[in-house]
Amino acid sequence: FCLPLVLASLPTMAAGAEIAPALQDSWGDFWLFRFFVNAAGYASIVVPGFLLIQYFKRRNYLETGRGICFPVIKSCVFGSEVKSVHQEDGSLPPRAEPTESSTARQVLKLLFCAAGLQASYLTWGVLQERVMTRTYGATETDPGEKFKDSQFLVFMNRILAFTVAGLYCALTKQPRHGAPMYKYSFASLSNILSSWCQYEALKYISFPTQVLAKASKVIPVMMMGKLVSRKSYEYWEYLTAALISVGVSMFLLSSTPDRHVSTVTTFSGVVLLAGYIIFDSFTSNWQDALFTYKMSPVQMMFGVNVFSCLFTVGSLLEQGALLESVRFMARHSEFTAHAMLLSVCSAFGQLFIFYTINQFGAAVFTIIMTLRQAIAILLSCLIYGHTVTVVGGLGVAVVFMALFLRVYARSRMKKRSKKLPPGETPVQKV
Repeated sequence: FCLPLVLASLPTMAAGAEIAPALQDSWGDFWLFRFFVNAAGYASIVVPGFLLIQYFKRRNYLETGRGICFPVIKSCVFGSEVKSVHQEDGSLPPRAEPTESSTARQVLKLLFCAAGLQASYLTWGVLQERVMTRTYGATETDPGEKFKDSQFLVFMNRILAFTVAGLYCALTKQPRHGAPMYKYSFASLSNILSSWCQYEALKYISFPTQVLAKASKVIPVMMMGKLVSRKSYEYWEYLTAALISVGVSMFLLSSTPDRHVSTVTTFSGVVLLAGYIIFDSFTSNWQDALFTYKMSPVQMMFGVNVFSCLFTVGSLLEQGALLESVRFMARHSEFTAHAMLLSVCSAFGQLFIFYTINQFGAAVFTIIMTLRQAIAILLSCLIYGHTVTVVGGLGVAVVFMALFLRVYARSRMKKRSKKLPPGETPVQKV
């Protein structure tokens, strides 16, 4: 933590660029200080929870415990089932094959999924940049005020996602849950920290830069996969990762002399983006490990968001920031509408993700989301006036070409692996 503290105090990477005065009103507005304050709030919940878990395990509570609290403690600390031996038992449910449905019905389903994903996440992206980079309540005499607490936005997103996932689990049949609840807290912590870095980075960099940085998270995900899960990768995966890094570098290094201060990539923005990518890479790999238990994606969504709500509301109450954010909502009804719509898009976008993957597979879903990223960059440039140079545009093209190449190569590899040796008859699963 000392290295980012020293480097973040250096001048910005672009010559003559300065951080907006609104970001330097006080020491409490410095992003690294807020990061440590938030982390301290999470630690005040994590540390006692860790000590309780160790206490129950050392007491062998599973055999000796009794009373009305026993089922809750058992579910939170020990779980109710052993881990599944086969990964396919605990991962996504088998995708429904369109044997009886007509082609037109499948086309309408695909259009519904694509429209839902694009509407949810494009609206979410536009609102995210609006909330974090623009002022509220501006008049001819008053410049207005910016909303600064990214953690409150994370809390708003998670509380609605928790509610939606809980209702879905209550109204639909789900697999019997067996994972110890405390294991969701690891993915929850990394998830809320990555979301916080994502919101906070928009104070220092442009939205197109952030979108391309998200596309480049393939590289750290592969690195985390080798370190955490000991995974091996094909040559085309390394090739596409290299192309993505080249394209992102072309975009970041391209500059124009009249670039607006909000689009200047500062070192603080780069550090926050790196934090987002690292935390998000850990989240995906930890969730992949959790799927070895028998659970559905919506159960995963519910478990992670339970802890996310607990961590964020606890930290906000300790800092006194919850009431301050509520007062900001009361002063600016436009912000209230934006924050609510932001949460709705985030929660229902996750449900569209699960439904699309279940119906059409990961390859179709990746194509839809890659197109969404390209459209999001275009919308951001049109609505908020970001400029992209020729070199930057070529970099964007290289990134998306690499992403589509990755999807194509992965689908070819899956088709090849599904081919049976000659002489064997296909076995239909019932």
